[in-house]
Amino acid sequence: MLISTATARALDDIAIRERDVMHAFTPGAVPERSDVARTGGAQFSLDPLCVAAPEGAYFVCTDERGRQCYTRDGGFAFRDGALVDRDGRAILGYREAGAPLSPLSADPVDAALGLTGDVRVEADGSVTYRRATIDPRSGKREMQVTTLGRVALARFAAATKLQAVDAARMVAPAGIAPHLGRPGDGNFGELHPFARERSGIDIDRGLKRLQESYLALDALHGAQLARDGVRKTAMDLLK
Repeated sequence: MLISTATARALDDIAIRERDVMHAFTPGAVPERSDVARTGGAQFSLDPLCVAAPEGAYFVCTDERGRQCYTRDGGFAFRDGALVDRDGRAILGYREAGAPLSPLSADPVDAALGLTGDVRVEADGSVTYRRATIDPRSGKREMQVTTLGRVALARFAAATKLQAVDAARMVAPAGIAPHLGRPGDGNFGELHPFARERSGIDIDRGLKRLQESYLALDALHGAQLARDGVRKTAMDLLK
C-alpha cells in the first residue's frame, strides 16, 4: 500500500526521535535533532582510562572503513596492547613531538609478555603504563613508567555540522579538515582524568518530542480517514 509523503515524513521523524531517546544514556551521544540537546558535561569514573575532552574538542578514532571519526566519548580501553574506544576501534594520537597521527600501542614485546600494567590516560593526553624491570647487577625490581604517546584532539569551525556515524561518533563533511593538536598544548585545554562525557541528549525532552511525533502521525491518519470517507460518500452519490 502506498503512503503519502506527509506520512512518510512523520514515520521518519518518529524513527529519529526513537533513536535519540534510546541514546539518552550513551556517553558522548549527540542527538540527531538539536531540540533535545543538552550540555553533556563530565561525570566521575573510577576507570583510569576514562577521560573527558575539553569543551568543543573531540577525540580522534577510526571506523571499519578506515575513516577518521570524531567522538566526545573518552571511555577508552586497552586491548592487545593498543588504546581503543568502547567498540575496539583505534584511538589516534602522537607517539612523540612531530610524529604523524597514528594509533597508540605499546611495545609488542611488552604487550606479549603482559608487562603493560596500570595503563592510564593523563591530563596532558599521555598514555602510560608501568613496566616491571630488574637491574641485572643488583637484582632489584623496579617499576618504570613508559609512555605510548599523547592522545590527539580535534576541533572544527563553529559552523561545521558533523555527520553522525552512530550515537557517539561523527565524520567531517567532505572537504572539511579539523584543527588537530594535543591536550594542554596551548591550543587545547587539558583532559579531565577519571571522568567520562555524559550523553548530550535530554531524556525528558526526547520523550516529549517522541510523543508529539506519534500524535502528529495519529492526526495525519485521522485526516486521511476523513478524506477517504468524503471521497467514498461522493462516489456513492454519483452512482
